[in-house]
Amino acid sequence: MHTDRNTLFEQLWQSYQAVTPSAVEIHRILGAEEGHAIVNDHIALRTFNLPPVGLEALAEHFLALGYRQGGEYHFKTKKLYARHYEHPDPEAPKVFISELLVEQCSPALQAVVKNLVAQVSPENVTADDFLYSGRHWGMDYQTYRELLEESEYAAWMAAWGYRANHFTVSINHLDHFQTVEQINQLLKDNGYTVNASGGEVKGSPADLLEQSSTMADRVPVRFSDREEAIPSCFYEFALRYPEPDGTLYSGFVAASADKIFESTNAGM
Repeated sequence: MHTDRNTLFEQLWQSYQAVTPSAVEIHRILGAEEGHAIVNDHIALRTFNLPPVGLEALAEHFLALGYRQGGEYHFKTKKLYARHYEHPDPEAPKVFISELLVEQCSPALQAVVKNLVAQVSPENVTADDFLYSGRHWGMDYQTYRELLEESEYAAWMAAWGYRANHFTVSINHLDHFQTVEQINQLLKDNGYTVNASGGEVKGSPADLLEQSSTMADRVPVRFSDREEAIPSCFYEFALRYPEPDGTLYSGFVAASADKIFESTNAGM
């Protein structure tokens, strides 16, 4: 496991942007080349709730770097469970890890996922590079399509494996944009599709968190039998509001996160 937080996040970023070409372009339109700072609020990781790759196995990589568990979240319709982790250093990115509750899915999906996970060795899971190691299994395109019919989340995991599902721009740290609406308009003006599930702005000042996201890029993936372009990863934007003690809210809002998950929907 990594011993340096910055190294881990840099490697996660490199893996993410390799399949998310919009990320670099969004940095450009936010003014990164002119010196405007872009701070990462959080990343999200996905997995299955099966050994050796369950949520807690992924979390160990962050606990080893001083992170602590924050809130937990339930997404009953999507059959997901999640937790977030945060570091005592408030400038450190937060981490949102979710897992598919495989036992709640159909026998057919369970069989496929168990076969995929069986190809991951416990040694791989504790390796430095596991969180950005991609797919550890072979899979044909038809299997991806079958998973997609039941669970977009399962299909995404099966196709992409282990990598950051998204990074998140902290609007609080931008010096020339103040609202989620301004960011969304900038994105649309530059040809990006904003996730409109549940509204383009998810959450509210009363929730202490407002979020939005692009729809995932579509990039080619090599399956065992062919190459197909499918949704990869997306970029999120978050605006946090102060709690009564003046510190910025550091948690997540389940109702908003539920809609953010749909940023990778394939639109069958």
